[in-house]
Amino acid sequence: MDAKALAQGIQAGRLDDATLRAGFTDLHPNLDAHEALVAADRCYFCHDAPCITACPTDIDIPLFIRQIATGTPEAAAKTILDQNILGGMCARVCPTETLCEQACVREAAEGKPVQIGRLQRFATDTLMVAGVHPFDRAATTGKKVAVVGAGPAGLACAHRLAMKGHDVVMYDAREKAGGLNEFGIAAYKSTEEFAAREVAWLLQIGGITVETGMVLGRDVTLANLRDGFDAVFLAIGLGGVNALAVDGEDKDGVVDAVDFIADLRQADDLSALPVGRDVVVIGGGMTAVDAAVQSKLLGALNVSIVYRRGQDRMNASVYEQDLAASKGVRIITNASPVAVHGTDEVCEIEFEYTDDNLQPTGQTFRLVADHVMKAIGQTLSGDDLPELRGRKIAVTGAGRTSVSGVWAGGDCAAGGDDLTVTAVAEGRDAAEDIHAMLTT
Repeated sequence: MDAKALAQGIQAGRLDDATLRAGFTDLHPNLDAHEALVAADRCYFCHDAPCITACPTDIDIPLFIRQIATGTPEAAAKTILDQNILGGMCARVCPTETLCEQACVREAAEGKPVQIGRLQRFATDTLMVAGVHPFDRAATTGKKVAVVGAGPAGLACAHRLAMKGHDVVMYDAREKAGGLNEFGIAAYKSTEEFAAREVAWLLQIGGITVETGMVLGRDVTLANLRDGFDAVFLAIGLGGVNALAVDGEDKDGVVDAVDFIADLRQADDLSALPVGRDVVVIGGGMTAVDAAVQSKLLGALNVSIVYRRGQDRMNASVYEQDLAASKGVRIITNASPVAVHGTDEVCEIEFEYTDDNLQPTGQTFRLVADHVMKAIGQTLSGDDLPELRGRKIAVTGAGRTSVSGVWAGGDCAAGGDDLTVTAVAEGRDAAEDIHAMLTT
């Protein structure tokens, strides 16, 4: 951060170390053994459990909760990981309140669901702490698969393929594996370097080589990968960020929220991270909430989320919205940015109120801002790609693209809902389809 920006108000070290540490502690600490037994005892173990249907990875939730209730959390973890090899991270970041827990019979009857997410974390953490990897690699098939992107979809695909005996080489543009789990979620959701530890645990299956700093189209090409491997799985995520497309967007102090979160996740010293006094985050999804809440936890005085639609249409769940409000974040809805004001640095951002159809009303207002973060969605970047549908890679079935021998999944593929758990399911299912192709 340059001196001019620091003078403007984007500064580091506004809070003492103890306050910073307290703000970034684990949002939902793990249950202890007694708490897990009490929580598991609330499950009805439904035969036609709606929670399973609501889970994108189809985990047998009543079974794993019963296994916890009978004192075998390691077996519960195996049940979870059979379907979702990143079950530990998903237990931390999944919007369970709108998926399995919303579908829970207890939620319908009492308004208080079984704590499925926290029970899943208890089981998977128990297994990982024990250092156990519950899967064995099959005999080597001699087949090689390239996986481009070491995020949730890529990791899930690579693990399933390796488990079936195929050799996998993973390429990732970043300096370390993990994708959004490592770089893109709030630090208080994944503490103590859990994302990196989960990747290391996953790689214990063997047969997976990870090469970082490798960008598709620059360091490796799709044509070369097709020539050198028996199959290719693209899990490159969304590398670009949508622009505001308003005057003044290029002023100092206007940044991408995903970059802010990534810098925070990789920081060794939270007190060295600069943040504005008056922060405005534009967007209505999880990224907007993560950026806003963490700005407040870093010492920002005033933090606002501004979203162009109504609050009921925000992609961030009601739970996430309530979390933001509890940290002092103001949420303003039905407003779109029209201009960023200031000489060289942002000092105000102007908005216009919109109606429910996103039509401008003619009424405008300004917010004081020295730090503006864009969280209005990400875009697919790169030219060396199969056919697109809209702005993502077109897929059919279990991730098959328009190019023979090439699959795609996760955020880069059309049709998903950009959730970690969905990416895992798509990577797993693509691996099964690739395996079927390689062995027939």
